[in-house]
Amino acid sequence: MNTHVYEEKSRTSLDNLTKSGIVAGLYVAVTLILSAVSFGAIQFRLSEMFNYLALFHKRYISAITLGVVIVNFIMSPMWFLDVPIGGTATLLVLIFSRMVTKNMKDLKVKLAVTALIFALSMFTVAGQLHFVFHAPFWMTYLTVALGELLSMSIGGILIYSVNKKIDLRK
Repeated sequence: MNTHVYEEKSRTSLDNLTKSGIVAGLYVAVTLILSAVSFGAIQFRLSEMFNYLALFHKRYISAITLGVVIVNFIMSPMWFLDVPIGGTATLLVLIFSRMVTKNMKDLKVKLAVTALIFALSMFTVAGQLHFVFHAPFWMTYLTVALGELLSMSIGGILIYSVNKKIDLRK
């Protein structure tokens, strides 16, 4: 193999790993900073804004999933369910959102659709809270989904603004 090609691939791999690590770390840090409102039947997890990054580059699918798994393991009172279910749900919804929005040209529409998909996916959180704490499923689903929609809406504005300054596809 040509040494130059090998060095370029190594640099690209290192760049991807570094960017992924930063995003996973940011997800964990933002969730921990706002931990008082990041868990439970009424939650506002602003770190969910990082979900949008998966629309810009597929490397962020694993980064965000890793961030979710780490923070759920560290902080979730239901970690024994939240790690496998939350991690798997995040992975699947990130992949699904990326597939659904792949051919959309308007970034604002892409972000709005992704926010709705994530809000609707909160039945997994409601189900866990119902199973463990006997919280009423439908009311819990409503409050968690609204919290997710609010987090994603605020996060969408932030990510949209950041993308105007920094090309998030790189």
